[in-house]
Amino acid sequence: MSLSRRGLLAAGGAVGAGALAATASTASAAGHHGGSRVRTGFERLAADGYGLLSGERVGVVTNPTGITRDTRHIVDVMHADDRVDLVAVFGPEHGFRGTAQAGGSEGRYDDPATGLPVYDTYLKSGQPLADIFTASGVDTVVFDIQDAGARFYTYIWTLYDCMQAAALAGKRFVVLDRPNPVTGRAALGPVLDKAFATFVGREPIAQAHGMTVAELALLFNGEFLTAAPVELETVRMTGWRREDFYDATGLPWVPPSPNMPTPETALVYSGTCLFEGTNLSEGRGTTRPFELLGAEGVDRAWAEAANALELPGVRFREAYFAPTFSKFQGRTVGGVQLHVHDREAYDPVRTGIALLVTAKRSWSGFAWRSDNWIDKLTGSTRVRTLIDAGADTDEVVGAWQDDLAAFRAVRKRYLRYH
Repeated sequence: MSLSRRGLLAAGGAVGAGALAATASTASAAGHHGGSRVRTGFERLAADGYGLLSGERVGVVTNPTGITRDTRHIVDVMHADDRVDLVAVFGPEHGFRGTAQAGGSEGRYDDPATGLPVYDTYLKSGQPLADIFTASGVDTVVFDIQDAGARFYTYIWTLYDCMQAAALAGKRFVVLDRPNPVTGRAALGPVLDKAFATFVGREPIAQAHGMTVAELALLFNGEFLTAAPVELETVRMTGWRREDFYDATGLPWVPPSPNMPTPETALVYSGTCLFEGTNLSEGRGTTRPFELLGAEGVDRAWAEAANALELPGVRFREAYFAPTFSKFQGRTVGGVQLHVHDREAYDPVRTGIALLVTAKRSWSGFAWRSDNWIDKLTGSTRVRTLIDAGADTDEVVGAWQDDLAAFRAVRKRYLRYH
């Protein structure tokens, strides 16, 4: 039975919580064995006949992850459907079709497959981005991108910037939800200090936020865009539970960016991406980015020191590798590979801090990047200065607990799934 626009929103909102719980309960066994129980926001929008977009000129902010269960791209699907007046596409970092590497985008072009104009949003915000929305002629901006669950993954700030720009341009904003691939059980890690706001963190949320993109949109609108909130509507998933890892969803995985090849990469990313702020390789240019870490001159002492901590859910293997690009391109380096053996017990942010602490103690060549990029990633100077002062893992992790507790209290108000 088709849902009306109001019915679709109600089923996706708080009043539909009981129905969602029942759906999740009855389908959970199939989902945890590779079933197809999770329906994305787009699936629910399409099943309703796109009633939420009726009579609107529509633009979509998306990338290669914006796909259907049978791996068709939503732009291709909507473009072929007379019920949707799709007039523009907006590409984030890496581009709409995903051809650009980290720190790049595809620019302005006409999509060969659909003929639609594709506008570049990367590193654009405020009035310049609002002007792009105005020039495109859209009435409603739709967002559908798979996130990786970490504050410094830039797509959630593309979401934030596009919401803010849509408000400036007087456009409606619709977020189609997708799973947090590393569960939505808890928020972890330091909370951003606004003095360190950049495109890898605009607002004070935790390093591993434990939210879906629709939940984040509600939080952004309710907490940070209060002076000029956007006209926001979200379409929730059905069948997704907060404890679900991505393999429980039955959905196909598309790398959200070139260095996020698997859900296992996302599992470690919110901790090991901190090595971007050091002179060690974070594994870019290998087949295991963010799982392989190292530098010239690092030996087995690092793996031994990390394993001696007996961190829950993870072991560290002495590893050697030669990145094909990025740091140490074409040179053999030594380091560690993370092996997560119990993802329920594993804490990615604590693990990332422990690896920084042990790398500094076991390798005399350890250094922070000269621009103190680590401060942008962690959201303040605290992690860097504590580690430099000789603090251990527990001391560093303990330093952010008050801020994290405050964020968790705010976050709780915007959670929409059991």
